This record gives sequence, structure tokens and C-alpha cells, in this order.
Amino acid sequence: MSENPRAEIGQTNDAELVKKLLLENYGYAPDLLYEIRGRYHKVYAWKPCPLEIRGPDRNGVYFGRIESDGIRLSIEGSFLVGPKATKNVVELDDERARLYLAGESVEIEDKNLHGWVIVKWRSYYLGSAKAKAGKLINYVPRERRLKLE
Repeated sequence: MSENPRAEIGQTNDAELVKKLLLENYGYAPDLLYEIRGRYHKVYAWKPCPLEIRGPDRNGVYFGRIESDGIRLSIEGSFLVGPKATKNVVELDDERARLYLAGESVEIEDKNLHGWVIVKWRSYYLGSAKAKAGKLINYVPRERRLKLE
């Protein structure tokens, strides 16, 4: 695979590319169907189902996004990958989880960790963040953030 995974879009099967990125970054890839859509390289995932439902020609839930340096999981994507991920999972204490969910970037102990990570608090997966220089850069969407007093 090239340095920039986005260069592989259209040249590699979507499911193969997403699974490869998940295995490289998190050590686990759920057995789902994956499709990369749109100019923002959004990934949608779903399980095959024999029930045919008429409607929009769109399958799946928003799972994540292909970035220039890997795959950034949505909150839902982190719930699907997190429980079986074997690497790049960062667990936060109560205070840092609260700040993270409010949209703040938080400090972490591992100063050498770089790249996309799954953020976990207790048994919950909060989404993904970019680890850089001992800090988790926040990607919680504004509309999903906690409002702190």
C-alpha cells in the first residue's frame, strides 16, 4: 500500500482496503461489507441481509473516514472495532473522558504514540482521536459534544 491510503481508493476493492487499514492500525477488522463514498472518503459498513427493503440505494451506517494517514473511526465504528482491537486503544480516566466528550484535546501518558487511536472510557468506546506528542486531538462532532458548566 502507498504512503497515502487515499491513493488506493478506486484501485483496490473498498472492503479489502478498509480491512487492511483496520488490521494494520487496530489489529482487528469486523466481518462486514464496506463501501467508500464521496469526495470525503467516508466509509459505510453493514451486514448482508436477505430481506430486500426498497429505498435509497445506500447501505450501512457511517463507520469512519479514510484519511491521508490511515482510517479514522466514527463513534459507531469504534464500538464495532474497539472490543476486539489489539492495539492503538487509549483508555481515559473519568475526568479526561469528560473533557474529551466536551470537545477538548487531552493529555496521555504515552508520549511515543502517534496516529489514529480508539478512545475508551471504562467499557465504552468514545470514538477515535489522533495521538500526537502526548496528546489526543479531539474529533468528536460539535453536535455530539457534552456541554460542561
